[in-house]
Amino acid sequence: MENLALIDSFSEFKDDKLIDRVTLMAILEDVFRNALKKKYGSDDNFDIIINPDKGDLEIWRNRIVVADGEVEDENEEISLSAARKIEPDFEIGEDVSEEVKLIDLGRRSILALRQNLISKIHEHDNTNIYKQFKELEGEIYTAEVHHIRHRAVILLDDDGNEIILPKDKQIPSDFFRKGDNVRGIIESVELKGNKPTILMSRASPLFLEKLFEQEIPEVFDGLITVKKVVRIPGEKAKVAVDSYDDRIDPVGACVGMKGSRIHGIVRELGNENIDVINYTNNLNLFITRALSPAKVTSIKIDEVKKRAEVILKPEEVSKAIGRGGHNIRLAGQLTGYEIDVLREGAEEDVELREFSDEIEEWIIAEFHKIGLDTAKSVLEHDINDLVKRTDLEEETIQEVINILREEFEE
Repeated sequence: MENLALIDSFSEFKDDKLIDRVTLMAILEDVFRNALKKKYGSDDNFDIIINPDKGDLEIWRNRIVVADGEVEDENEEISLSAARKIEPDFEIGEDVSEEVKLIDLGRRSILALRQNLISKIHEHDNTNIYKQFKELEGEIYTAEVHHIRHRAVILLDDDGNEIILPKDKQIPSDFFRKGDNVRGIIESVELKGNKPTILMSRASPLFLEKLFEQEIPEVFDGLITVKKVVRIPGEKAKVAVDSYDDRIDPVGACVGMKGSRIHGIVRELGNENIDVINYTNNLNLFITRALSPAKVTSIKIDEVKKRAEVILKPEEVSKAIGRGGHNIRLAGQLTGYEIDVLREGAEEDVELREFSDEIEEWIIAEFHKIGLDTAKSVLEHDINDLVKRTDLEEETIQEVINILREEFEE
């Protein structure tokens, strides 16, 4: 009964853990074998018998009887006189099985056993949590705000599992209080040491795709397919949808009457502006749709360079570019083509990149961000407007304008 009492004392905290008795017994055997190796040098000649129903465990050491004075390995051999103290009729060459009481391992070993057992159970729990959440990667999950830090929000689910929502995975307008329920996708799960690190994201395009699955029955049922999602979190998104059933209008089904179906998604994403677009294999048509709400006059496509030159009426250009260049940037990401916007009827223009010997690349990139790819597209804007829309200094913009004007004055 000594072993049973000690096991009970080791496993008294078991009920607080999600671990069954059989698994606990297997962990116990592993822990005890490690202890035997430390004390005796090897556990190969030990039998550990576990009775999970009773929670009992017995340890037996098996040794061979040798003549007195010929014991070379005390762990695997026993002298004849010592063996006969156990059973008086033992003979040389026979096997002796002797029960080892846990108390024989010593107080220090028992304390180490207990610590090792706790560690193994935590490791078991962490492995189970890792496997559980690894299967949930890419799925929507809800957890409660437990703690708000500068760089992350710490969430706890109903089982007390910790989930991290980093600042850069949040929508810029997100504001949380302790106790709030938060939805996002499980973006990644990693084992750091033996502890799982679970990261949530609300900024991922996949979160928007999964919201479509949750909120729109035809997407959930597979009648409508979400082909691609691109986002600038909290600002704007474009979602390309398709249906293999000609009777279904995928855009209409996703948006709903007066936006009723998509309204909940928009609210969840901090009033993110969502354009739902009919997907098509016709590249010209797809690029045209991707640039909505702008109306395109004509398109010239270079499939090798993955570039599209789009002609629009002057009044449509600002719609194509969008606030902060968001619309044209997302249209490019959605279609996989770099889109150059040209004004209908404009005189011959020059691409900004052709001035790279006079204008630094990072400055050209700043203009590209707001959809200004050509010399005339920059010259048509007021300096104050360009200062507001870019991260460039007024002096830098003035230098660029001077360089561009020289091109057309020559």
